[in-house]
Amino acid sequence: MTLGEALRAATARLGAAGVDSPDLDARLLALEAFRLDHAALLSRGGDAAPLEGIDRLDVMVARRGAGEPVARILGRREFWGLDFALSPATLVPRPDSETVVQAALDALEGRDGPLRILDLGAGTGCLLLALLSERKDAYGIGVDRSAEAAATARRNARALGLGGRAAFLVGDWAASLSGPFDLVISNPPYIAAGEIAGLDREVREHDPHLALDGGAAGLDAYAAIAQDAPRLMGAGSVLVLELGVGQEADVALLAAAAGFDVRPAKRDLGGVPRALVCLWPGR
Repeated sequence: MTLGEALRAATARLGAAGVDSPDLDARLLALEAFRLDHAALLSRGGDAAPLEGIDRLDVMVARRGAGEPVARILGRREFWGLDFALSPATLVPRPDSETVVQAALDALEGRDGPLRILDLGAGTGCLLLALLSERKDAYGIGVDRSAEAAATARRNARALGLGGRAAFLVGDWAASLSGPFDLVISNPPYIAAGEIAGLDREVREHDPHLALDGGAAGLDAYAAIAQDAPRLMGAGSVLVLELGVGQEADVALLAAAAGFDVRPAKRDLGGVPRALVCLWPGR
């Protein structure tokens, strides 16, 4: 079997399994299975496929056909142009969350460092580490309730050369920390508990429920963060929260009740209000 034949067979299997993007997924899995880059896979399509690569691809295709996301199979995902390792305790970084990074950078524009950043519910560390990659004058702390997630974020920080400016702790939001921070960011659990069973299979069966379950209305984490955030802020500090679909008004009310000046949410590429920017005037 040639590399091209192996790729076509994988595509056919994924198509038959009902995968939405069988061509792309098969190609990504084949790159990993055969340890090739895109150019080599294209140019060497007529070469004999190594047996060990065929075996690896067979296992990967079976996992993908059973509903496991490609990123979970590969164990990593690109975010903000950076490569992030995953673990079972972390969400897969998604393009929508890059809106939070951009909203935070916009809110900090013109502000000189050094900047102190706090990431609540850090997961892979993608939000904090993306910001540190852009702001060389910043350092930050990420907190997650999962020890495994915090360990994954530490590994990502070291791999990206950012370990000297980032620390990842295990905790219950910011309970063990004191401010002030110039920026607090969070992609908290925001799925209503009753809606988790209806999520896409890839999310429902493979993302950690601790990072999904936002309580009865999906607002529990927002309420906890908004109530505690004022003590973490200094005059002019910024809170940026990732939103679920349709949550802008409710979360804005929580933030405003805590004393924040709430700005309209920044929309993601799909037009969904995704990143709520809240300014702290100080007292």
